This record gives sequence, structure tokens and C-alpha cells, in this order.
Amino acid sequence: MAGAIASRMSFSSLKRKQPKTFTVRIVTMDAEMEFNCEVLDHDVSKEEPVTFHFLAKFYPENAEEELVQEITQHLFFLQVKKQILDENIYCPPEASVLLASYAVQAKYGDYDPSVHKRGFLAQEELLPKRVINLYQMTPEMWEERITAWYAEHRGRARDEAEMEYLKIAQDLEMYGVNYFAIRNKKGTELLLGVDALGLHIYDPENRLTPKISFPWNEIRNISYSDKEFTIKPLDKKIDVFKFNSSKLRVNKLILQLCIGNHDLFMRRRKADSLEVQQMKAQAREEKARKQMERQRLAREKQMREEAERTRDELERRLLQMKEEATMANEALMRSEETADLLAEKAQITEEEAKLLAQKAAEAEQEMQRIKATAIRTEEEKRLMEQKVLEAEVLALKMAEESERRAKEADQLKQDLQEAREAERRAKQKLLEIATKPTYPPMNPIPAPLPPDIPSFNLIGDSLSFDFKDTDMKRLSMEIEKEKVEYMEKSKHLQEQLNELKTEIEALKLKERETALDILHNENSDRGGSSKHNTIKKPQAQGRRPICI
Repeated sequence: MAGAIASRMSFSSLKRKQPKTFTVRIVTMDAEMEFNCEVLDHDVSKEEPVTFHFLAKFYPENAEEELVQEITQHLFFLQVKKQILDENIYCPPEASVLLASYAVQAKYGDYDPSVHKRGFLAQEELLPKRVINLYQMTPEMWEERITAWYAEHRGRARDEAEMEYLKIAQDLEMYGVNYFAIRNKKGTELLLGVDALGLHIYDPENRLTPKISFPWNEIRNISYSDKEFTIKPLDKKIDVFKFNSSKLRVNKLILQLCIGNHDLFMRRRKADSLEVQQMKAQAREEKARKQMERQRLAREKQMREEAERTRDELERRLLQMKEEATMANEALMRSEETADLLAEKAQITEEEAKLLAQKAAEAEQEMQRIKATAIRTEEEKRLMEQKVLEAEVLALKMAEESERRAKEADQLKQDLQEAREAERRAKQKLLEIATKPTYPPMNPIPAPLPPDIPSFNLIGDSLSFDFKDTDMKRLSMEIEKEKVEYMEKSKHLQEQLNELKTEIEALKLKERETALDILHNENSDRGGSSKHNTIKKPQAQGRRPICI
């Protein structure tokens, strides 16, 4: 397969040496080259600079198997992406969103919400204009759906995301098909499609589903004479298909594409040459090396994130312990203040009890002195008895007050004892916090390391190309087997696409549907009719002649 190169070529009028001869400067990603070249039979714009795109002429059937070198894969990805955005390849809306998410992964790497904030895709061209105009959705809504799938691609490197893009794109109906306007023997206008699988005949209004297909392993000969082109099937019971093209130069181009695609079709189904095996081995080694490097970086990133989490946890625990120590100190200070207050209050109460006891003793002495005094008269005796009674009542009251004060002093002593006990516990807790280990043990993170060449003859203005019919039955069986494997692999992807299609269907503007959109929907309703299905249909049920 020819390598795909997207370059800008600057033509300088000061360096033109003769008509149609230019000095060309090619600037690629890795180098800059300058050389002289002559442009023949082409209308070259006189505006400067002139931009050329060097593109792949032959498309691979399986990009994952055939694109060996990473630079070839990247440039082919750019080519296919541009053709989808330019609508040269029809892509359904739901598939366009999925492809856009892989393109974002290839450009920006893993999704990071702190970096890839809302609006970071505002300047990116990710969806065909046809898809954007088909739905009542704002750019923010499209970005939200693309970002949702973009976040699921975490861990994929650029080459892996680009390969996933190509694996989806290679299943689109118009992928790799070169269309040519032709007429059949009745003069009906048709389209001839040439791709990696074979030749396909289309209605001019329907480029998605071919009317009939000729797989390369069922074609015996392709030739043209002047403007008439002839396709001879391998089965001689099937009629020869003839058509006319507009120009002789178009016939030459068609035949070149047929020869190249048929040659690649046969080579894909044979053992690889030594050179290709060496290239694939080198590519596998390089891929394994990059995979190991990515795993190493992932492990280092994981360890760094784990260390940061551990540091944050330690800082959090240290802050928590500081807060606990501060609270314990405050509680200790409050306990000491309470104990001092209680001790002072107990002392005062004790002094009051002593004073009351002293007064009670004095009252008792006074009572005894009064009793000892002889009172001669009845009035003095009555008065004395009254004073004695009052002294007894006063002494009784003072005794009760003294007893109450003594009990209160005992209670204050008990409160003081409890306060001192609380102070002792607070000091003990502060000591435990101060002696607690600061850094928890860290468990180490496990680090798993992770040819037969077809012949063709040119005679005058006629050219013929004959195909070898050896092993054609074996090739047909291999094609059927590849079809079954392909269907199994695409089941999960189809479920994702159907889910997105259902989600955005309510926002579709039916009046803006193009003819290709309508055809694609009809094919989906009929069960996904496409060139891949048409080319696998039995070609000889009853061996009826081909009529278009």
C-alpha cells in the first residue's frame, strides 16, 4: 500500500526554470525537502502557494493487519478523517460521534476534568456539517456527548486511538470506493465502484448499496477496447458484463485500480514475504517496547498518586491530632480552674462551719450561765425561762446550720476529688496523643510488569488483464470465514451506536435529511444492506444472466 502523506508544497515563481517546471519544497512533520519537478497534462493554479495532498491510492481491507509502521497509520488516519469530515465518505451521525471521541483521544490523550473543561472542543472540527445541521443540538450538547465517550477511552495511546478510528471507518459503505460514471449497453447511466473487495455497480442516486458486485476471486478477466470495458466472470455460465466510460483515460485509470487492488487482494491471502515479515516483527517489537514503557509510566504515575494520597492522609491525620491535642489542653485548663474554685469554696465553707460551731459553744455557755444564776422573783424567773427557751431555740438552729454547712463542705470535698480525677484523665489522654505514631505503615504497591503476479497484455489501444483462477474456491471459503469473525467483533460496537442513535433521534430535523441519510436509514431498516452483504450473496442461483 502506498504511504499517505499530507504535505504543503510551495511553488515559487522566482525559481521557475521553464514552463510547467517548478522547484517544489515539501514540508512534513519530520523533514523539509526541495527538488525540481515537471507537471504534465494538469491544469495547475497560478496562485501561490499551491497545496497538494499525497494520498493513499489503495485502501487496506484490515487496517490493523496491513498498516505496519506507525507513521503510515497516522497519515492514513488523517486522510480518512478528512474524507469523512469533507463528506466524501458517508458516516451515520451516531458513528460520527464515536469517531470524533477517538480523534479527541488521539490528539489530547487521557481525559482530565481539571484540564479539559467545558468548551475545550469549541475550535475543533470533529463532525461533518451534514450531521451538525441534521439535529437541533447546540455545540455544547455535541461536545457533551463526544466527551462522554472520550472519557471511556482512558489509557489508549495515540496510535491505539487512531487504529480504533480506522477499524470503525473501514466498515463504512463508501470507505475505499472509487466511483466512475459509466453506461451499460442500453445506455443506462450507472456508477462503477472499485475497492479492495471487488467491482460494484451502483445506481447514480445510491452510492451506499450496490446493485450487483463482482468479488475479485470471481473475476477471470478485465479488458477494455477504446471506451468499452469488459468484465468476464470466472463462471463461464454467467454472461459477460460490458459498459462504456466517458474517456479512454478513465479506462486506463480503472484498469490500473483493478490490477492494483486484485494484486493486493491475492497477496493478503498468501504468506507474507520475508521483507513484510521482518517489518511486522520490527513493528511488534516496537509496539511491545512502547507498551512496556507505557506500563512503566502508568506504574510510576500510580505510585506517585498513591504517595500523594498517603501524604494527604498523613496531613489530615496530623491536623486532626493537633486539634485533639488543643481540645485536651483546653479541657485540662478548665479542669484545673474548676478544681481551684472548688478548693477555695470548700475552704470558705469549712471556715464558716468552724465559726458556727464556735457560736454554738458560746450559746451553750451562755445558757449554762443563765441556768446557774439564781433568780429570785417570779418575773425574773419567767423572763429567765423565756431567755433560756430562746437560747435553746437559737442553739438548736445554730446546730442545724452547722450540720448543714458540714455536709456542704463534705460535698465540696467530693467535687474537688472528682475534678482532680478528671484533670488526671485529661493529662493521660494528652500523653497518649503525644506518643501516638505519626506515620502509618505503607504497603508497597505491587508492580506487575506487566507470487503469483497476474499478467496483462497491451496491444494498440486495447488492454487485457487475466486473473489466475487457482485456489479460488479456497479464497471464497476464507472470505466467508472472515465475514463471520467480523460480525462477532462488531456486535458490541453496534450496541453502543444504537444507544447513541436512540438518544439523539428525538432532536433530528427530518426535513434536513439528505438522500444518503434516507438510503442509510432504509438499509438499516432492511437489515443493514451494504456492499459487504451484496458481495457475499450467492452469485449463481440458477446461473441467471446479469441484467442491469
